Amino acid sequence: MTETIEYNLKPQGKVLQDYADCRSRVSIIRGPLGSGKTVQTMVKILELICEQAPVTNKAYKLYNNRPSRWLAVRNTYSELFSTTIKDWLEVHGDLGPFKQGSKEPPIQKLEFDLEDGTRVKSEIVFIAFDRPEHVKKARGMQPTGIWLNETKELSKSVVDMLDLRHGRYPSKKEGVLPSWHGMIGDTNSPDEDHWLYEIAEETRPKSWAFHHQPGGVFKVGEEWQVNPLAENLSNLPENYYLLGMEGKSNDWIKVNLANEYGFVSDGKPVHPWYIDSVHCLDIDYSPDASQPIILGFDFGRTPACVFLQRTNGFDRWVAFDEFLSIDMSATSFAPELKKYIDAVYQGYTFRGWGDPAGDRAGQSIDDTPMKILRAAGIPCQPPPQNGAPVNNASARRLAIEKPGKELAMDGKPRFAVTPKAKMLRKGLQGGFCYKRIQVSGERYSEEPDKNEYSHVVEACEYGLQGEKEGREALIRQPVHHNSTAQAPVAPVEFNVFD
Repeated sequence: MTETIEYNLKPQGKVLQDYADCRSRVSIIRGPLGSGKTVQTMVKILELICEQAPVTNKAYKLYNNRPSRWLAVRNTYSELFSTTIKDWLEVHGDLGPFKQGSKEPPIQKLEFDLEDGTRVKSEIVFIAFDRPEHVKKARGMQPTGIWLNETKELSKSVVDMLDLRHGRYPSKKEGVLPSWHGMIGDTNSPDEDHWLYEIAEETRPKSWAFHHQPGGVFKVGEEWQVNPLAENLSNLPENYYLLGMEGKSNDWIKVNLANEYGFVSDGKPVHPWYIDSVHCLDIDYSPDASQPIILGFDFGRTPACVFLQRTNGFDRWVAFDEFLSIDMSATSFAPELKKYIDAVYQGYTFRGWGDPAGDRAGQSIDDTPMKILRAAGIPCQPPPQNGAPVNNASARRLAIEKPGKELAMDGKPRFAVTPKAKMLRKGLQGGFCYKRIQVSGERYSEEPDKNEYSHVVEACEYGLQGEKEGREALIRQPVHHNSTAQAPVAPVEFNVFD
Protein backbone atom coordinates (compact mmCIF):
# COMPACT_ATOMS: atom_id res chain seq x y z
CA MET A 1 0.00 0.00 0.00
CA THR A 2 1.35 3.44 -0.92
CA GLU A 3 1.87 5.76 2.02
CA THR A 4 0.04 9.08 1.70
CA ILE A 5 1.70 12.17 3.15
CA GLU A 6 -0.34 15.31 3.89
CA TYR A 7 2.18 18.12 3.42
CA ASN A 8 2.27 20.98 5.93
CA LEU A 9 3.27 24.16 4.08
CA LYS A 10 4.31 25.96 7.26
CA PRO A 11 8.10 26.02 7.84
CA GLN A 12 9.10 22.85 9.70
CA GLY A 13 12.37 24.03 11.25
CA LYS A 14 14.24 27.14 12.38
CA VAL A 15 16.33 27.56 9.22
CA LEU A 16 13.25 27.15 7.03
CA GLN A 17 11.49 29.78 9.14
CA ASP A 18 14.43 32.19 8.96
CA TYR A 19 14.53 31.73 5.19
CA ALA A 20 10.78 32.31 4.91
CA ASP A 21 11.10 35.56 6.89
CA CYS A 22 14.25 36.78 5.12
CA ARG A 23 13.80 39.77 2.82
CA SER A 24 17.43 40.25 1.78
CA ARG A 25 18.02 41.25 -1.83
CA VAL A 26 19.31 37.72 -2.48
CA SER A 27 18.53 34.79 -0.21
CA ILE A 28 19.57 31.20 -0.88
CA ILE A 29 18.78 28.11 1.16
CA ARG A 30 21.01 25.03 1.02
CA GLY A 31 19.71 21.77 2.37
CA PRO A 32 19.61 17.98 1.97
CA LEU A 33 17.06 16.02 0.00
CA GLY A 34 13.69 16.04 1.72
CA SER A 35 14.39 19.18 3.74
CA GLY A 36 11.41 21.14 2.38
CA LYS A 37 13.55 23.90 0.86
CA THR A 38 11.88 23.87 -2.57
CA VAL A 39 8.32 23.91 -1.23
CA GLN A 40 9.25 26.68 1.20
CA THR A 41 10.75 28.67 -1.69
CA MET A 42 7.50 28.40 -3.63
CA VAL A 43 5.49 29.47 -0.57
CA LYS A 44 7.86 32.39 -0.09
CA ILE A 45 7.41 33.51 -3.70
CA LEU A 46 3.64 33.62 -3.21
CA GLU A 47 4.08 35.62 0.02
CA LEU A 48 6.28 38.14 -1.80
CA ILE A 49 3.72 38.40 -4.60
CA CYS A 50 0.99 39.15 -2.04
CA GLU A 51 3.23 41.66 -0.20
CA GLN A 52 3.64 43.80 -3.32
CA ALA A 53 2.01 47.19 -2.67
CA PRO A 54 -1.16 47.88 -4.67
CA VAL A 55 -1.67 50.72 -7.11
CA THR A 56 -3.61 53.34 -5.12
CA ASN A 57 -4.11 56.03 -7.74
CA LYS A 58 -7.35 55.56 -9.66
CA ALA A 59 -5.77 57.24 -12.69
CA TYR A 60 -3.74 54.10 -13.42
CA LYS A 61 -5.03 51.04 -15.26
CA LEU A 62 -3.88 48.66 -12.53
CA TYR A 63 -5.67 50.55 -9.75
CA ASN A 64 -6.23 48.34 -6.67
CA ASN A 65 -4.05 45.59 -8.19
CA ARG A 66 -0.78 44.24 -6.81
CA PRO A 67 1.34 43.82 -9.98
CA SER A 68 4.49 41.68 -10.18
CA ARG A 69 6.36 39.40 -12.55
CA TRP A 70 8.65 36.48 -11.69
CA LEU A 71 11.15 34.37 -13.58
CA ALA A 72 11.56 30.73 -12.52
CA VAL A 73 14.94 29.61 -13.82
CA ARG A 74 16.42 26.14 -14.37
CA ASN A 75 19.53 24.94 -16.21
CA THR A 76 17.85 22.65 -18.77
CA TYR A 77 14.47 22.41 -20.45
CA SER A 78 13.98 18.79 -19.33
CA GLU A 79 14.66 19.70 -15.68
CA LEU A 80 12.42 22.75 -15.99
CA PHE A 81 9.43 20.56 -16.91
CA SER A 82 10.19 17.45 -14.87
CA THR A 83 10.87 19.26 -11.60
CA THR A 84 10.43 23.07 -11.51
CA ILE A 85 7.10 23.38 -13.32
CA LYS A 86 5.79 20.09 -11.92
CA ASP A 87 6.55 21.13 -8.33
CA TRP A 88 5.16 24.63 -8.80
CA LEU A 89 1.87 23.47 -10.27
CA GLU A 90 1.43 20.88 -7.51
CA VAL A 91 1.54 23.68 -4.93
CA HIS A 92 0.12 26.70 -6.82
CA GLY A 93 -1.55 25.20 -9.90
CA ASP A 94 -5.04 26.31 -8.78
CA LEU A 95 -4.10 30.01 -8.67
CA GLY A 96 -4.26 30.65 -12.40
CA PRO A 97 -4.06 29.21 -15.91
CA PHE A 98 -0.79 27.67 -17.12
CA LYS A 99 0.10 28.14 -20.77
CA GLN A 100 2.79 26.39 -22.81
CA GLY A 101 3.52 27.54 -26.37
CA SER A 102 5.95 26.41 -29.03
CA LYS A 103 7.76 29.75 -29.34
CA GLU A 104 7.28 31.35 -25.94
CA PRO A 105 8.48 30.14 -22.52
CA PRO A 106 5.83 28.47 -20.33
CA ILE A 107 3.89 30.96 -18.20
CA GLN A 108 1.29 30.97 -15.45
CA LYS A 109 -1.00 33.96 -14.87
CA LEU A 110 -1.93 34.55 -11.23
CA GLU A 111 -5.05 36.61 -10.52
CA PHE A 112 -6.96 36.36 -7.25
CA ASP A 113 -8.47 38.63 -4.60
CA LEU A 114 -7.08 39.24 -1.13
CA GLU A 115 -9.07 39.81 2.05
CA ASP A 116 -8.26 43.54 2.05
CA GLY A 117 -10.11 43.97 -1.25
CA THR A 118 -7.03 44.30 -3.43
CA ARG A 119 -6.31 41.93 -6.30
CA VAL A 120 -3.08 40.09 -7.08
CA LYS A 121 -2.10 40.36 -10.73
CA SER A 122 1.13 38.49 -11.34
CA GLU A 123 2.80 36.08 -13.73
CA ILE A 124 5.46 33.38 -13.45
CA VAL A 125 7.60 32.85 -16.55
CA PHE A 126 9.60 29.57 -16.63
CA ILE A 127 12.99 29.85 -18.34
CA ALA A 128 15.53 27.15 -19.27
CA PHE A 129 19.07 28.19 -20.13
CA ASP A 130 19.74 25.43 -22.64
CA ARG A 131 17.27 27.07 -25.00
CA PRO A 132 18.82 30.09 -26.80
CA GLU A 133 15.40 31.57 -27.51
CA HIS A 134 14.59 31.46 -23.78
CA VAL A 135 17.89 33.11 -22.86
CA LYS A 136 17.18 35.89 -25.34
CA LYS A 137 13.72 36.29 -23.86
CA ALA A 138 15.12 36.48 -20.31
CA ARG A 139 17.61 39.19 -21.30
CA GLY A 140 14.75 41.38 -22.44
CA MET A 141 12.32 40.78 -19.57
CA GLN A 142 11.60 43.15 -16.73
CA PRO A 143 10.88 40.94 -13.69
CA THR A 144 10.23 41.78 -10.08
CA GLY A 145 11.93 38.70 -8.71
CA ILE A 146 13.83 35.62 -9.83
CA TRP A 147 13.68 32.05 -8.54
CA LEU A 148 16.99 30.21 -8.98
CA ASN A 149 15.73 26.65 -8.74
CA GLU A 150 18.57 24.25 -7.85
CA THR A 151 20.99 27.17 -7.82
CA LYS A 152 24.17 25.11 -8.02
CA GLU A 153 23.22 23.88 -11.50
CA LEU A 154 23.27 27.42 -12.90
CA SER A 155 26.47 29.05 -14.17
CA LYS A 156 27.80 32.17 -12.48
CA SER A 157 27.48 34.12 -15.74
CA VAL A 158 23.75 33.33 -15.89
CA VAL A 159 23.22 34.38 -12.27
CA ASP A 160 25.23 37.57 -12.81
CA MET A 161 23.07 38.50 -15.80
CA LEU A 162 19.84 37.78 -13.94
CA ASP A 163 20.95 39.82 -10.94
CA LEU A 164 20.77 42.94 -13.11
CA ARG A 165 17.26 42.21 -14.42
CA HIS A 166 15.09 42.15 -11.29
CA GLY A 167 13.41 45.25 -9.89
CA ARG A 168 12.36 46.48 -13.35
CA TYR A 169 8.65 45.81 -12.78
CA PRO A 170 6.37 47.38 -11.70
CA SER A 171 7.56 50.89 -12.52
CA LYS A 172 6.21 54.41 -12.23
CA LYS A 173 4.19 53.98 -15.39
CA GLU A 174 2.16 51.26 -13.63
CA GLY A 175 1.64 53.60 -10.68
CA VAL A 176 3.73 51.76 -8.08
CA LEU A 177 7.32 50.57 -7.53
CA PRO A 178 8.41 47.09 -6.34
CA SER A 179 7.93 46.62 -2.60
CA TRP A 180 10.75 44.06 -2.77
CA HIS A 181 12.90 42.81 -5.62
CA GLY A 182 15.73 40.32 -5.83
CA MET A 183 16.58 36.64 -6.24
CA ILE A 184 15.78 33.63 -4.08
CA GLY A 185 17.24 30.17 -4.57
CA ASP A 186 17.10 26.62 -3.27
CA THR A 187 19.91 24.13 -3.74
CA ASN A 188 21.69 21.01 -2.60
CA SER A 189 25.32 21.38 -1.57
CA PRO A 190 27.79 22.15 -4.36
CA ASP A 191 31.46 21.30 -4.60
CA GLU A 192 34.04 23.41 -2.77
CA ASP A 193 35.32 24.71 -6.12
CA HIS A 194 31.85 25.89 -7.14
CA TRP A 195 31.13 29.60 -7.49
CA LEU A 196 28.31 29.23 -4.95
CA TYR A 197 30.70 27.91 -2.30
CA GLU A 198 33.05 30.84 -2.88
CA ILE A 199 30.32 33.46 -2.66
CA ALA A 200 28.57 31.82 0.31
CA GLU A 201 31.60 30.92 2.42
CA GLU A 202 34.32 33.35 1.36
CA THR A 203 33.06 36.48 -0.44
CA ARG A 204 29.68 36.81 1.31
CA PRO A 205 28.24 39.95 -0.35
CA LYS A 206 26.43 42.23 2.08
CA SER A 207 23.07 42.04 0.33
CA TRP A 208 23.13 38.21 0.06
CA ALA A 209 21.81 35.93 2.82
CA PHE A 210 22.68 32.22 3.02
CA HIS A 211 20.62 29.74 5.00
CA HIS A 212 22.25 26.38 5.76
CA GLN A 213 19.92 23.64 6.95
CA PRO A 214 21.13 20.81 9.20
CA GLY A 215 21.83 17.57 7.40
CA GLY A 216 19.38 14.70 7.42
CA VAL A 217 22.28 12.53 8.60
CA PHE A 218 25.63 13.18 10.26
CA LYS A 219 28.76 11.13 10.73
CA VAL A 220 29.88 9.56 14.00
CA GLY A 221 33.28 7.98 13.50
CA GLU A 222 32.96 6.05 10.24
CA GLU A 223 29.17 5.59 10.47
CA TRP A 224 26.35 7.81 9.22
CA GLN A 225 23.47 8.34 11.64
CA VAL A 226 20.08 10.01 11.23
CA ASN A 227 20.08 13.57 12.55
CA PRO A 228 17.21 14.15 15.02
CA LEU A 229 17.61 17.91 14.38
CA ALA A 230 16.91 17.57 10.65
CA GLU A 231 14.16 19.84 9.35
CA ASN A 232 10.86 18.93 7.70
CA LEU A 233 10.83 15.43 9.24
CA SER A 234 7.08 15.57 9.88
CA ASN A 235 6.48 15.82 6.14
CA LEU A 236 8.65 12.83 5.24
CA PRO A 237 7.86 9.10 5.11
CA GLU A 238 8.96 7.04 8.10
CA ASN A 239 12.72 6.31 8.18
CA TYR A 240 13.23 8.51 5.11
CA TYR A 241 16.93 9.17 5.76
CA LEU A 242 17.73 5.80 7.33
CA LEU A 243 16.41 3.89 4.33
CA GLY A 244 17.70 6.55 1.92
CA MET A 245 21.30 5.76 2.86
CA GLU A 246 21.03 2.13 1.79
CA GLY A 247 23.02 1.30 -1.32
CA LYS A 248 24.50 4.82 -1.63
CA SER A 249 28.16 5.78 -1.78
CA ASN A 250 29.78 7.76 1.00
CA ASP A 251 30.24 10.79 -1.29
CA TRP A 252 26.59 10.69 -2.39
CA ILE A 253 25.39 10.58 1.22
CA LYS A 254 27.74 13.38 2.20
CA VAL A 255 26.36 15.79 -0.41
CA ASN A 256 22.71 14.79 -0.79
CA LEU A 257 21.76 13.71 2.73
CA ALA A 258 24.34 15.21 5.11
CA ASN A 259 24.25 18.60 3.29
CA GLU A 260 28.04 18.89 3.21
CA TYR A 261 30.04 20.39 0.38
CA GLY A 262 31.42 17.75 -1.95
CA PHE A 263 31.61 16.27 -5.43
CA VAL A 264 29.34 13.60 -6.90
CA SER A 265 29.79 12.24 -10.42
CA ASP A 266 26.85 11.97 -12.81
CA GLY A 267 28.49 9.33 -15.02
CA LYS A 268 30.28 6.01 -14.70
CA PRO A 269 33.77 6.65 -13.26
CA VAL A 270 36.73 5.58 -15.40
CA HIS A 271 38.50 4.65 -12.15
CA PRO A 272 35.77 3.15 -9.93
CA TRP A 273 38.36 1.74 -7.51
CA TYR A 274 39.16 5.24 -6.23
CA ILE A 275 37.61 6.01 -2.83
CA ASP A 276 38.26 9.56 -1.73
CA SER A 277 38.13 8.81 2.00
CA VAL A 278 40.77 6.12 1.42
CA HIS A 279 43.03 7.55 -1.26
CA CYS A 280 43.07 11.25 -0.32
CA LEU A 281 45.71 12.25 2.22
CA ASP A 282 44.41 15.29 4.07
CA ILE A 283 47.90 16.71 4.61
CA ASP A 284 50.07 19.54 3.33
CA TYR A 285 52.59 17.31 1.55
CA SER A 286 56.18 18.57 1.23
CA PRO A 287 58.14 16.70 -1.45
CA ASP A 288 61.40 15.02 -0.47
CA ALA A 289 64.35 16.83 -2.07
CA SER A 290 66.32 13.54 -2.17
CA GLN A 291 63.74 12.02 -4.55
CA PRO A 292 62.89 13.23 -8.07
CA ILE A 293 59.53 14.84 -8.76
CA ILE A 294 57.75 13.06 -11.59
CA LEU A 295 55.78 15.23 -14.01
CA GLY A 296 52.91 13.70 -15.96
CA PHE A 297 51.59 15.59 -19.01
CA ASP A 298 48.58 15.64 -21.26
CA PHE A 299 48.54 18.06 -24.19
CA GLY A 300 46.07 19.61 -26.65
CA ARG A 301 44.42 23.00 -26.04
CA THR A 302 43.92 22.14 -22.37
CA PRO A 303 47.42 20.99 -21.32
CA ALA A 304 47.76 19.58 -17.82
CA CYS A 305 50.67 18.64 -15.58
CA VAL A 306 50.51 16.49 -12.44
CA PHE A 307 53.29 16.44 -9.83
CA LEU A 308 54.04 12.99 -8.34
CA GLN A 309 56.64 11.57 -6.02
CA ARG A 310 57.47 8.09 -4.78
CA THR A 311 57.86 8.15 -1.01
CA ASN A 312 60.79 6.49 0.71
CA GLY A 313 60.12 3.39 2.78
CA PHE A 314 56.52 2.68 1.77
CA ASP A 315 56.87 2.74 -2.05
CA ARG A 316 53.78 4.94 -2.24
CA TRP A 317 53.04 7.38 -5.05
CA VAL A 318 51.67 10.73 -3.91
CA ALA A 319 50.06 13.09 -6.44
CA PHE A 320 50.58 16.32 -4.54
CA ASP A 321 50.14 19.17 -7.03
CA GLU A 322 48.85 20.05 -10.48
CA PHE A 323 49.21 22.82 -13.05
CA LEU A 324 46.30 23.24 -15.45
CA SER A 325 45.28 25.55 -18.27
CA ILE A 326 42.34 26.25 -20.55
CA ASP A 327 42.59 27.11 -24.24
CA MET A 328 46.38 27.50 -24.15
CA SER A 329 49.01 26.39 -26.64
CA ALA A 330 52.18 24.55 -25.65
CA THR A 331 54.22 27.66 -26.44
CA SER A 332 52.29 29.56 -23.75
CA PHE A 333 51.90 26.66 -21.33
CA ALA A 334 55.61 25.74 -21.10
CA PRO A 335 56.96 29.12 -19.86
CA GLU A 336 54.08 29.50 -17.39
CA LEU A 337 54.76 26.05 -15.97
CA LYS A 338 58.48 26.81 -15.76
CA LYS A 339 57.74 29.97 -13.77
CA TYR A 340 55.60 27.95 -11.37
CA ILE A 341 58.25 25.26 -10.93
CA ASP A 342 61.00 27.82 -10.33
CA ALA A 343 58.85 29.65 -7.78
CA VAL A 344 57.57 26.64 -5.83
CA TYR A 345 59.97 23.72 -6.45
CA GLN A 346 63.34 25.30 -7.03
CA GLY A 347 66.23 22.94 -6.28
CA TYR A 348 64.33 19.71 -6.99
CA THR A 349 65.15 17.25 -9.75
CA PHE A 350 62.51 16.18 -12.26
CA ARG A 351 61.53 13.49 -14.74
CA GLY A 352 58.67 14.06 -17.14
CA TRP A 353 56.40 11.74 -19.12
CA GLY A 354 53.59 12.69 -21.46
CA ASP A 355 51.14 11.71 -24.17
CA PRO A 356 53.19 10.20 -27.06
CA ALA A 357 51.13 12.30 -29.48
CA GLY A 358 52.92 15.31 -27.99
CA ASP A 359 56.17 14.21 -29.61
CA ARG A 360 54.87 14.13 -33.17
CA ALA A 361 55.48 17.09 -35.46
CA GLY A 362 52.65 18.44 -37.58
CA GLN A 363 52.71 19.10 -41.28
CA SER A 364 53.23 22.83 -40.92
CA ILE A 365 55.53 23.03 -37.89
CA ASP A 366 58.48 21.01 -36.58
CA ASP A 367 58.06 21.93 -32.92
CA THR A 368 56.08 19.56 -30.73
CA PRO A 369 54.69 20.09 -27.23
CA MET A 370 57.47 17.92 -25.80
CA LYS A 371 60.18 19.82 -27.68
CA ILE A 372 58.71 23.10 -26.46
CA LEU A 373 58.73 21.85 -22.86
CA ARG A 374 62.31 20.63 -23.15
CA ALA A 375 63.36 23.97 -24.67
CA ALA A 376 61.88 25.65 -21.59
CA GLY A 377 64.00 23.41 -19.35
CA ILE A 378 61.25 20.96 -18.41
CA PRO A 379 61.99 17.26 -19.04
CA CYS A 380 59.35 15.33 -20.97
CA GLN A 381 59.34 12.23 -23.13
CA PRO A 382 56.89 9.49 -24.13
CA PRO A 383 56.48 6.69 -21.59
CA PRO A 384 57.81 3.24 -22.56
CA GLN A 385 55.03 1.15 -24.05
CA ASN A 386 56.17 -2.20 -22.60
CA GLY A 387 55.09 -4.12 -25.67
CA ALA A 388 51.64 -2.52 -25.87
CA PRO A 389 50.45 -0.49 -28.86
CA VAL A 390 51.46 3.17 -28.75
CA ASN A 391 49.23 5.19 -26.42
CA ASN A 392 47.25 2.14 -25.34
CA ALA A 393 44.41 3.12 -22.99
CA SER A 394 44.62 -0.14 -21.00
CA ALA A 395 48.28 0.47 -20.19
CA ARG A 396 47.51 4.02 -19.03
CA ARG A 397 44.60 2.95 -16.82
CA LEU A 398 46.63 0.14 -15.23
CA ALA A 399 49.49 2.49 -14.42
CA ILE A 400 47.32 4.28 -11.87
CA GLU A 401 44.86 1.49 -11.03
CA LYS A 402 47.45 -1.07 -9.94
CA PRO A 403 49.13 1.04 -7.21
CA GLY A 404 45.69 2.35 -6.26
CA LYS A 405 44.55 -1.20 -5.46
CA GLU A 406 47.76 -2.44 -3.86
CA LEU A 407 48.82 -1.94 -0.25
CA ALA A 408 52.09 -0.47 0.92
CA MET A 409 53.96 -1.78 3.96
CA ASP A 410 51.85 0.37 6.30
CA GLY A 411 48.61 -1.26 5.08
CA LYS A 412 47.45 1.75 3.08
CA PRO A 413 47.18 2.09 -0.74
CA ARG A 414 50.32 2.64 -2.81
CA PHE A 415 48.70 5.59 -4.56
CA ALA A 416 47.39 8.70 -2.82
CA VAL A 417 46.26 12.22 -3.69
CA THR A 418 46.46 15.39 -1.62
CA PRO A 419 43.77 18.12 -1.57
CA LYS A 420 46.12 20.49 -3.42
CA ALA A 421 45.62 18.37 -6.56
CA LYS A 422 41.92 19.20 -6.43
CA MET A 423 41.00 18.68 -10.10
CA LEU A 424 42.79 15.33 -10.20
CA ARG A 425 40.97 14.36 -7.03
CA LYS A 426 37.58 15.22 -8.51
CA GLY A 427 38.48 13.52 -11.77
CA LEU A 428 39.27 10.30 -9.95
CA GLN A 429 36.05 10.62 -7.93
CA GLY A 430 34.12 10.35 -11.16
CA GLY A 431 34.56 13.65 -13.00
CA PHE A 432 36.53 11.61 -15.56
CA CYS A 433 33.72 9.30 -16.59
CA TYR A 434 31.75 7.52 -19.24
CA LYS A 435 28.71 9.69 -19.96
CA ARG A 436 25.26 8.29 -19.42
CA ILE A 437 23.38 7.64 -22.67
CA GLN A 438 19.83 9.00 -22.67
CA VAL A 439 18.05 5.66 -23.08
CA SER A 440 16.16 3.43 -20.69
CA GLY A 441 18.34 1.51 -18.26
CA GLU A 442 21.97 2.05 -17.21
CA ARG A 443 23.76 2.72 -20.51
CA TYR A 444 27.02 4.62 -20.92
CA SER A 445 29.22 5.73 -23.79
CA GLU A 446 32.08 3.43 -24.82
CA GLU A 447 34.71 6.20 -24.66
CA PRO A 448 35.38 8.42 -21.62
CA ASP A 449 34.04 11.95 -21.83
CA LYS A 450 36.72 14.49 -22.78
CA ASN A 451 36.03 17.18 -20.21
CA GLU A 452 37.88 19.39 -17.73
CA TYR A 453 38.77 16.36 -15.61
CA SER A 454 39.96 13.95 -18.30
CA HIS A 455 43.20 15.82 -19.11
CA VAL A 456 44.54 15.96 -15.56
CA VAL A 457 43.72 12.30 -14.85
CA GLU A 458 45.37 11.15 -18.07
CA ALA A 459 48.39 13.31 -17.23
CA CYS A 460 48.69 11.37 -13.97
CA GLU A 461 48.33 8.10 -15.87
CA TYR A 462 51.15 9.06 -18.25
CA GLY A 463 53.41 10.03 -15.35
CA LEU A 464 52.96 6.69 -13.60
CA GLN A 465 53.16 4.77 -16.86
CA GLY A 466 56.52 6.41 -17.51
CA GLU A 467 57.68 5.11 -14.12
CA LYS A 468 56.66 1.60 -15.27
CA GLU A 469 53.66 1.24 -12.96
CA GLY A 470 51.22 -1.40 -14.14
CA ARG A 471 53.83 -2.99 -16.42
CA GLU A 472 53.78 -6.42 -14.79
CA ALA A 473 49.98 -6.58 -14.81
CA LEU A 474 49.91 -5.59 -18.47
CA ILE A 475 52.47 -8.24 -19.42
CA ARG A 476 50.40 -10.89 -17.63
CA GLN A 477 47.28 -9.95 -19.57
CA PRO A 478 46.63 -10.38 -23.31
CA VAL A 479 46.88 -7.09 -25.20
CA HIS A 480 43.72 -6.09 -27.08
CA HIS A 481 45.02 -4.06 -30.00
CA ASN A 482 41.63 -2.75 -31.09
CA SER A 483 40.04 -2.10 -27.72
CA THR A 484 40.21 0.64 -25.13
CA ALA A 485 38.67 -1.55 -22.42
CA GLN A 486 40.55 -1.90 -19.17
CA ALA A 487 42.63 -5.03 -18.71
CA PRO A 488 41.26 -6.96 -15.73
CA VAL A 489 43.12 -6.71 -12.46
CA ALA A 490 42.50 -8.98 -9.49
CA PRO A 491 40.72 -6.97 -6.78
CA VAL A 492 42.71 -6.17 -3.65
CA GLU A 493 41.16 -5.55 -0.27
CA PHE A 494 42.58 -2.66 1.77
CA ASN A 495 41.85 -0.72 4.92
CA VAL A 496 41.10 2.99 5.13
CA PHE A 497 43.66 5.46 6.39
CA ASP A 498 43.83 5.76 10.14
